[in-house]
Amino acid sequence: MFSENGSMQPARRWLKWSVAAMAAGALALGSLGATAAQNTKKSTAKPAAKTSAKKAPSSGKKAAAGAAAAGGAAAAAASSGPIELQVWHTMNPPQAAEFDTLVQRFNEQQHGFTVKVTAKPSPEALIEDGTAAVRARRAPHLIELPDNRSPEFIARQGAILPMHQLLTKYPIKDLRWFLPQTTSTMRDAKGRLLALPWMADIPVYLYNRDLYQRAGLNPDAPPRTWREMQGHLLALLQSGVSCPYATSWQTWVHVENLSAMHNTAYATRNNGLDGPGAQLLANDLLHVRHLALMMSWVRSNLFPVRSERDQADAHFASGECAVLTSGGSALAQVQGKANFSYGVAPLPYYEEEASSPSTPFVGGSAFWALGGHSTAEQKALATFIAYLASPVVAAEWHQKTGFLPLTEAAYRASEVSFYKNIPGAESVIAAMSKPPAKFTRGFRLSNYYRVTEIIDSELNAVWDGSKPPKKGLDDAVARSSAILSVKK
Repeated sequence: MFSENGSMQPARRWLKWSVAAMAAGALALGSLGATAAQNTKKSTAKPAAKTSAKKAPSSGKKAAAGAAAAGGAAAAAASSGPIELQVWHTMNPPQAAEFDTLVQRFNEQQHGFTVKVTAKPSPEALIEDGTAAVRARRAPHLIELPDNRSPEFIARQGAILPMHQLLTKYPIKDLRWFLPQTTSTMRDAKGRLLALPWMADIPVYLYNRDLYQRAGLNPDAPPRTWREMQGHLLALLQSGVSCPYATSWQTWVHVENLSAMHNTAYATRNNGLDGPGAQLLANDLLHVRHLALMMSWVRSNLFPVRSERDQADAHFASGECAVLTSGGSALAQVQGKANFSYGVAPLPYYEEEASSPSTPFVGGSAFWALGGHSTAEQKALATFIAYLASPVVAAEWHQKTGFLPLTEAAYRASEVSFYKNIPGAESVIAAMSKPPAKFTRGFRLSNYYRVTEIIDSELNAVWDGSKPPKKGLDDAVARSSAILSVKK
């Protein structure tokens, strides 16, 4: 995910969804003039990605015309030499290393073309270089963009080639998706796939089994509820653990998925799925009570580490923090660095609010195809995607990174030993295979990348004691209202 699941390299505070919207604006082919390039450079220099994406062409005809023009020019300029597919990403180091291994294996199979992977040092660099490449008719073939909760917006850009168009032209095997939620955030209103959900992620509860045992807790019985979790954290603190609990992606875990785990609406208009004009509902009694509990943990030193992105993952992987809530993709770092036994479980819930827990929202990055390439290059790209979707490859990616299985075949191909080595992992994945509940299918909210900035800032005000939980949430909803009402 830049890494929804995420890169730890950018020095600035980059939010999970902002880059996708910015990149979409930069890739709007019809508006890429010298002035647009200058504006893009200015926007990427702003702290915390507090910028708006350029408005997509309002007419589908304009976007199609731009793509057609780019395609013709690129095809005319295409070299008669061997094809080299360009794939750009900003994966974090453990994920990038695994992806490089898979690509190297693909290239060794000699398909008549090669895949070259470029890891950009930051989202800013990917945006700037991608903009320049599209303008110069040398666009990469596949780029990683995080979910911005509005994939139609990205797909309208002239440089984007919707995945369903590519796969209709060049059908591939093994695309029976593992679960509906995995791809729902990458489909348009007609259900057509717009991007490849290679990095689908869900929030989970990770815990240090060794520290659990030392605290007298049963490592095979992680807490089911937030109330029960408090008892575990107190035991860990009393046993000498200085950091009982840490969280990454604080808005994702403690605001968005608090709604999903209890199957309550996160926003009006069916979480925005029924059309534009939706408003947040994140200041209801459930959210206020939850933040009040979390704030009591902060004051009691049970909850000392909190981060807007994935920074807290390292605190758990090092053994400093006993419990972590983060994306399943944190497993890539944990598996590579942890020298302790660990387990995984679903996010806790409040049994007084729901008779049983629901399933979380699926987020994460996806690979988007870019147009403007020759027919031979498009066919080669479909071949590479077929390789990524093959059961063995997709299963290996799932097991090494913690992302959800791409397909049902990938889930079935996963080794039993993998799930045995990470207690709880199989049950978490299996739980996601059940049909989504009414309010867990996802959400669509305009300009949501800016809304996450607002929520994060209000959460930080709550954590540092500047605002009580209700005031912080009320302000988050009020400030978001104007943003959500602005058309892209």
